[in-house]
Amino acid sequence: MADATTAARARIDRALADLERKILELKARPASAPAIADDDLFAPRPADARVVELEAAGREASEALGRAAQAVRDVLAEADDTTESEAR
Repeated sequence: MADATTAARARIDRALADLERKILELKARPASAPAIADDDLFAPRPADARVVELEAAGREASEALGRAAQAVRDVLAEADDTTESEAR
């Protein structure tokens, strides 16, 4: 467990060092300077764009399946109504 803790601490230290470096770079830039591509530390990374696309596709598929399930329920309800009417 000590190895995992040491590795986690090293990752946190590297992340903090990167964050401090980026903050110092941003502070050193004049306000009139053009924006840096990665000046938003919390912006999604380009690799995350694929994840966003997959999530959107998943939502669309889920909605389509929901509509299809409702259509099946409607058909089954109509069939039940027809069967009940014929039984009377």
